[in-house]
Amino acid sequence: MTNTKTGKIIYWIATLWLALGLVSTAYVQLSGMKAENDFMTELGFPVYILKLLGIWKILGTIAILVPRFPLVKEWAYAGMFFLTTGALYSHFMVHDGFDKIYPSLLLLALTLISWYFRPANRKLITNI
Repeated sequence: MTNTKTGKIIYWIATLWLALGLVSTAYVQLSGMKAENDFMTELGFPVYILKLLGIWKILGTIAILVPRFPLVKEWAYAGMFFLTTGALYSHFMVHDGFDKIYPSLLLLALTLISWYFRPANRKLITNI
């Protein structure tokens, strides 16, 4: 299914939505908005971590969108998985409501869908 026309459409829709979500949240994190700084403080993280997360999101987005470099793509998807599951765990630990958990859950779902449906030429091992 992943190399069918439908699979490719699913891949590109999920990947473009994922890229939009990552770049938009990276922008917020890199811009130093007070609301985002307060949000991270509520989660128990230092504000300076926002810059690093924002940079990683932009680099990961570039990695999954450019052609070739399948090993870099695998690392980028792994990073996105760790980033989103870490965010989910952080929200659960401070007992946040669904409204604050949903964005991380959506990015996790898009990461998994994009990874699963990626075309063979974007995989490290193409016989899977």
